Amino acid sequence: MQQVTGRLKEFAMHDKDIDEDSEPIEIPINGTLDLHTFNPREVKELLLHYLEACREKEIYEVRVIHGKGTGTLRKTIHAILDRLPGVASYKLAGGDAGGWGATLVKLK
Repeated sequence: MQQVTGRLKEFAMHDKDIDEDSEPIEIPINGTLDLHTFNPREVKELLLHYLEACREKEIYEVRVIHGKGTGTLRKTIHAILDRLPGVASYKLAGGDAGGWGATLVKLK
């Protein structure tokens, strides 16, 4: 678990108020991954590492918040999930969990 958790620490938040010299932000492994603050180029690797960290913590239901926007990030997330053997299923969240701005993932 140390390797996956350590890798997640390498992902830094990308916010205009945070300078480039800022330390990476540790991502809590709690079953909710909010992608709003990440660079879209980091999403695939981040998602893979986050789902693995959840599995190691025996968290098998994960909410990925990608936002509503144009739907591009949602489509990217769904395409990644389609190729992962460790994903049992996924669906858009209900209104109380982010609606079409979030995806609920069930891990095997």
